[in-house]
Amino acid sequence: MAQYELLLPKMGESVAEATVIKWVKQIGDSIDLDDTILEIATDKVDSEVPSPVAGKLVKQLFKEDEVAQVGDVIAIIETEGGGEAKKEETPMATPVVEKKPEIPGLEQLQEEKQVVQADFSSSERFYSPLVKSIASQEKISTAELDTIKGSGADGRLNKDDLLNYISSKTGTKAAVNTQEKSEAIVEAKADTAPSQAPAVNKTTTTSVSGGDEIIEMDRMRKLIADHMVMSKSTSPHVTSFVEADVTNLVLWRNKVKNSFEKRENEKITFTPIFVEAVAKAIKDFPMINVSVNGTQIIKKSNINIGMAAALPSGNLIVPVIRNADQLNLVGLTKAVNDLAARARVSKLKPDETQGGTFTLTNVGSFGNVMGTPIINQPQVAILAVGAIKKKPAVLETEHGDVIAIRHMMFLSLSYDHRVVDGSLGGMFVRRVADYLENWDFNREI
Repeated sequence: MAQYELLLPKMGESVAEATVIKWVKQIGDSIDLDDTILEIATDKVDSEVPSPVAGKLVKQLFKEDEVAQVGDVIAIIETEGGGEAKKEETPMATPVVEKKPEIPGLEQLQEEKQVVQADFSSSERFYSPLVKSIASQEKISTAELDTIKGSGADGRLNKDDLLNYISSKTGTKAAVNTQEKSEAIVEAKADTAPSQAPAVNKTTTTSVSGGDEIIEMDRMRKLIADHMVMSKSTSPHVTSFVEADVTNLVLWRNKVKNSFEKRENEKITFTPIFVEAVAKAIKDFPMINVSVNGTQIIKKSNINIGMAAALPSGNLIVPVIRNADQLNLVGLTKAVNDLAARARVSKLKPDETQGGTFTLTNVGSFGNVMGTPIINQPQVAILAVGAIKKKPAVLETEHGDVIAIRHMMFLSLSYDHRVVDGSLGGMFVRRVADYLENWDFNREI
């Protein structure tokens, strides 16, 4: 019989450790390939660790509630065959419940806001990183946390216990006036709120009509709201607009899309084309690809373009295409389709929503012709592309001006006026439009 050493898998560059939450398999249990052996938790997600081999679990090297480092041997599995113990890392754990949705820039937001984390060292009770993170977010003190009854092993407090406590605590508070709460939400969405969440009148009121509905934001929506308000309070936003004639581009895509899909087994949308144009324009105007740290401007060496994607829940997530300028159009198409598909089913890895240097959002997918997007901090610019519409337009020809039906599209660039002035912002969005307008109808792909 051989012994297989199961390692704690990598879960992204920003994740170095995880807490063992539950051993699904016990010593002596038989294990099939891909069976879940244990559940682990980080401050971002809970995950299951599957077995890459079949055999029998003979040793657990970490107890429940203990913290293991990435790469540590966490279990020994006895397999068929001879030989010494084989050490191999299991594939990355599959996220099962997203606890702290990764909105690009939120880690920077938390660092910049310098949120004071509660000191849990004074408690004799064990709390997982996830529980600590939620408690800090909800401003629950260690003393209060110690009073909450846990349903885990030996009374351990798990995520569900804490969230149920928060829900019941919120439910016993005085009812909030519906109109005032709605106005507070509208104010935040209108981007006029101060850097902190708007104060809400806590006066007890009773709904007279009974027709209004109070909907509590989910955790992801709360994070998005905080991030948007922080961005508006951090950066003086300016938006420049350009209307582009993308007729050649539309006709070219119509010409190649069927053969491209047959050859590559991928649909080619307009998004990778927009990403390519943005990457080219960034190389022409690299001071758009920066971030701000106090009085310092950090010029980014890599061009990592985030693409905003709407989730089925209505929330938003922005997966990042790294080194977009180094990919050809086929590579960009595959990257865009892959990230978009996995975003819709919550299968993105933590690192795939981090490190963006510029963001693209397609408001045209909702039928909008233009928008004024909010900058994704700590970036300094975001481009919105509107719906492509057929319009009558004036064309200059060698025989004089004529009116023709053209495919037109608005581009709008919001930028941080602290470091991007009107000339740079205007020239950048104009350059993106130029790349789209001057599309080669005979381009091979």
